[in-house]
Amino acid sequence: MNSRAESTRRLFFALTPPEEVRARLVRAADALPLGTAARRVAPERYHLTVAFAGSVDAALWSAVQCVGARQRAKRFEFTLAAYEYWPKPEVVVAAARQIPTALEGLWRALHEELAALGLALDPKRLRPHVTLARQVAEEPRLPAMAALAWRADSFSLMRSETGDTGPIYTVLDTWPLLDEE
Repeated sequence: MNSRAESTRRLFFALTPPEEVRARLVRAADALPLGTAARRVAPERYHLTVAFAGSVDAALWSAVQCVGARQRAKRFEFTLAAYEYWPKPEVVVAAARQIPTALEGLWRALHEELAALGLALDPKRLRPHVTLARQVAEEPRLPAMAALAWRADSFSLMRSETGDTGPIYTVLDTWPLLDEE
């Protein structure tokens, strides 16, 4: 490989919404009163990041994949219940107000294993959300959000690359979440 960019990948673990949730997110995002400079996130890019590994050298790609394969988290349901404007990254998100125990457990387990590989960033807390729009320079008047339930049945290892129209996300592997006991 000739360059650093070819020998590293930006990797993260995420939940991808099922089609019915994605469709409801599209309708919700389309109805938001955003400024003309705002860029709505393309529906195929909707995801909920569980753990961000960062730029990972090629020598660790399979180790990161094994981290995902070792997880034994249970299926869970959560609700995206509110729109939020985050001024520093200039984004509007659909956010969960309550965090299921199984999601928090998966978040902790992934971060612990990534840290053992020297990869995990130091997250202060889990903030489950789906980004709906970027480059929102001014805080919009956001309406109340109709609660949107999402049953998580699997999680994925994803790669992020920079494209001409924004980030490109590629699913590298997916693992099922386990049935309730």
